[in-house]
Amino acid sequence: MQTETDSNNVAECSQDEKRKPYPCSMCNKRFATKKYYNAHRNIHTGEKLFSCTECGKQFISKSQLASHQRTHTGEKPFACNVCDKRFAHDRTLIYHRLVHSNEKPFLCTACDRRFRTKSKLNVHRKVHTEETVYSCNQCEKRFVSKYNLKGHLLSVHSEEKPFVCTFCGKRFKNKYNCNTHRNIHTREKLYSCTHCGKQFVHESNLRDHEGTHTRPFLCIVCYKEFSTKQNLDDHRRTMHCDEVVSLCCKHCDKRYLSKTALKTHMNVHTGKYKCSECSKCCSCSNQLAEHMRTHSGERPFECAVCGKRFRHPSHLVNHSRIHSGDKPYKCHTCDKAFRSRSCLCIHMRVHTGEKPHKCPLCDKSFRQTGALQAHTRRAHSHRRPYECPYCGKQFKNKYYLKPHVRIHTGAKPYSCRHCSDSFTWIDQLKQHLLISHNDGTWFTCDICQENFYNGNAFKIHLLQHEGVKPYACSECPKRFYTASLLKDHLRVHSDIKPFACGLCAKTFKWKESVMSHFGTCAFNLGLNDVLRLR
Repeated sequence: MQTETDSNNVAECSQDEKRKPYPCSMCNKRFATKKYYNAHRNIHTGEKLFSCTECGKQFISKSQLASHQRTHTGEKPFACNVCDKRFAHDRTLIYHRLVHSNEKPFLCTACDRRFRTKSKLNVHRKVHTEETVYSCNQCEKRFVSKYNLKGHLLSVHSEEKPFVCTFCGKRFKNKYNCNTHRNIHTREKLYSCTHCGKQFVHESNLRDHEGTHTRPFLCIVCYKEFSTKQNLDDHRRTMHCDEVVSLCCKHCDKRYLSKTALKTHMNVHTGKYKCSECSKCCSCSNQLAEHMRTHSGERPFECAVCGKRFRHPSHLVNHSRIHSGDKPYKCHTCDKAFRSRSCLCIHMRVHTGEKPHKCPLCDKSFRQTGALQAHTRRAHSHRRPYECPYCGKQFKNKYYLKPHVRIHTGAKPYSCRHCSDSFTWIDQLKQHLLISHNDGTWFTCDICQENFYNGNAFKIHLLQHEGVKPYACSECPKRFYTASLLKDHLRVHSDIKPFACGLCAKTFKWKESVMSHFGTCAFNLGLNDVLRLR
């Protein structure tokens, strides 16, 4: 049996010798032609016979020289048959085609991560062996590849930005960021989802999208799976803040999951990126550039559907989802979907009960900064900075002023999609759609079968059935169904008179009282024109 195996090996050897008769005496590699053998031998001898006439650089083989010369001529003879992109080298074209197929043939046996090129796999393997052979001569940091060291030197120890966008002239420290930015101008979508065929400008967008088909990110605390790393990080912060090791800022106690995120945040305290107009400190140059637009009023990003303009591309992306109806951010607890990650983060606080924004005057807490600001204006301030240009009435919030102005202008911004009717208030439109076109969902009481188009009115109605009045007066035993009814009642116990007559400046506790008085006052003053306007 052993003899038969040996004879097979001898046969295979002789077959290989016939096909590749030129063996290398240094490494036993064999070659089919003398030309390839001679070119290979130069690797061992280090002899470089071929010189570039443009820059004098020398090469081991004629093919290497020909490939190099294309950097001077700009020639790109290798074209992709999918997107017509051209390349100077055939090997670069082969790797580029893998972008379209999303194929990653090189597998790391240690962690099952896949790569498009063997060189990237070899660099990645050093992560597992902890082999760091390239040291920075300025900070002694070590790296697994020369490329990573070069990137570190450019981004950390150099202000040089050698890569220039040919469309807008913006400069970048590395080629990848420059190419990524250039896609904003070309809108070239090279990255396709293998599941649904959807195309993306950036590879990172494709990775995030593919997570909607699979859930590759696992929480090591509760073993819940997530479609993107960002969703996993948000989950860990909100659900397992005690179990996850986080890095704390020594200046403001903010916590971060990575050294990179903490380092970026520290720029706020060091003042590296400070606004020259208002001295606000930003964490990075991009954030500063975006902030500067609040002073200049520049809005360079325009919606192609409605023409609305934005200061930041991410704001445009979030806005465009209003037109497309796309809601890519899903809550892993209740499956509710949102247009932006920030909206999802705020929603998650409904499940966690987190209210990080505390009022310093009454210790009341809120989920959003906007809600805290509105509370401060409403409860602790008598300032009314928003004034009606028609009648001078003042408001604490611009959102109350906007609908009030419609009383004067007669504007009806809410149009019915089924007929030509328009309405001043959105509640009027909802009621019209339900009654006239049966479009929408009624809120139906299970006890008395009464229908409601307004959710708040429906909730109050249910409380009436249950006999529950959750809002109690702190001055007397009376209770109320809603906070607004309680607020009106509290005027009984106070001396505040928020309603004033515009003719004689007399003040009243109730709106109905001032309206009744106004007619009498106008009659007594002989202002018949005012009476006709009422």
